[in-house]
Amino acid sequence: MAHNRTLKELNFDNTYRQLPDTWYQLREPEPLKNVHLISFNPRVATLLDLDPCQIHPEDLVKYFSGMTPLPGAEPLAMKYTGHQFGHYNPDLGDGRGVLLGEVVNAKGQRWDLHLKGSGRTAFSRFGDGRAVLRSSIREYLVSEAMTGLGIPSTQALCLLGSEEYTRRIGMEPCALVVRVTPCHIRFGHFEYFYYSHRHEDLKRLADYCLDRFYPDLLSYENPYLEMFKEISNRTARLVAWWQSYGFVHGVLNTDNMSIIGETFDYGPFTFLDYYEPDHIANKNDDAGRYAFFRQPSVVLWNMACLAQALLPLVEREALEAELAVFSERQACFELERKCARLGLLKPKPDDTDLIAELWNLFKKDRVDIHRFFSDLVDIPLSELLNVTSIVSYFPTQASAFLQWLDKYYQRAKLEAASPAIRRAQMRAVNPYYILRNYMAEEAIREAEQGDYRKVNALMPLLRCPTDLRPEMTSFTQAPPDWAAAICLTCSS
Repeated sequence: MAHNRTLKELNFDNTYRQLPDTWYQLREPEPLKNVHLISFNPRVATLLDLDPCQIHPEDLVKYFSGMTPLPGAEPLAMKYTGHQFGHYNPDLGDGRGVLLGEVVNAKGQRWDLHLKGSGRTAFSRFGDGRAVLRSSIREYLVSEAMTGLGIPSTQALCLLGSEEYTRRIGMEPCALVVRVTPCHIRFGHFEYFYYSHRHEDLKRLADYCLDRFYPDLLSYENPYLEMFKEISNRTARLVAWWQSYGFVHGVLNTDNMSIIGETFDYGPFTFLDYYEPDHIANKNDDAGRYAFFRQPSVVLWNMACLAQALLPLVEREALEAELAVFSERQACFELERKCARLGLLKPKPDDTDLIAELWNLFKKDRVDIHRFFSDLVDIPLSELLNVTSIVSYFPTQASAFLQWLDKYYQRAKLEAASPAIRRAQMRAVNPYYILRNYMAEEAIREAEQGDYRKVNALMPLLRCPTDLRPEMTSFTQAPPDWAAAICLTCSS
């Protein structure tokens, strides 16, 4: 029966619903006006054992718009808190979304179905509980882009539009994203119970997370500490991959941090068009707290917030010892990924300096690292020192880059892989395509006029970004000049 189900036959087992009812609010979605399907993701459908060929657009609209209850779903809005821009906020929670339920597939994998933009909940505060088309398209596209790059991320089953409007930057059309991920538990869930002095609930939450996400750790003497170590390890790897691909999250609050190490709750994200370590993706971030180069230290700060929340369960010294090695671990993961992008599969002691020197060159000439690495893949190692096109990325540092290139050439010759295997290995981690801001902006502008073709055209491109598509070669070029003027805020 795998991949053979219809929406009405999804296998729900809603364990979070069985937890204390003070942890959430039962809440049915509020239907939007004249909802319609914008895009459907068949790849994600198969994760749920859905047969994409049996999914009818009208069923997606009916069940995910809130018009008709989805059989087996028990919608609820989660309560959590968190630190936002460094300040603790006790009034957070699912203010514009509901967890529809948990689907268990034939492999025994458990997937949360979450509706984002489904209306007011008890945690909406002064908001209307809606998501606008602009931000919904961006999340839908980047979920696929990150997955295509191999960077852990929440995913999206479908995107729905509507004829309902709400006020953001003027009046904007509302939309809905059906988010799919194994886990919606955030660092902020633990902070909620810690700061409200509900230590029994904190322990029950930790036990729930161990049973559901980390069952292999239950046999340890202190499984809570081992869970923290695993969260730390996954999170260190995640931020290392962000830094390796120039991804700027934009709002790294603790309520936007997943306990399974996924990129979570996309807002004003961006992939750097040009390498600028001090780039701030979020124009609401006046102090630059979440600038690109600060992401590793901010994530460590967030890990310390989680450690603080676990103090009733784990000795302070053990938590501090784990935090003390976070930065070194993150740097090792980052070195591995950056070396892989250069075709260096087994990092050597001198590779740290080689990598640092290259990234410093990137900074000085504001290099488009996505195009640089993609072009580097296609240059045979035997011809590397004779190809002048790659030098053009460094207009003010040609001599310095050529010196670096000679060092890289000597180092790359030490790799055992054949030329064909080396190229394949490099291409696997160096995409032709990246989701640039202008691509999302073009898709948004057309969608706001009722044309969804670009949204749907970008999905297969982002799903398999290392496959060259002749009809899409324009997206391998430098971004247009107007892209620099795109302004992203928390409403993005």
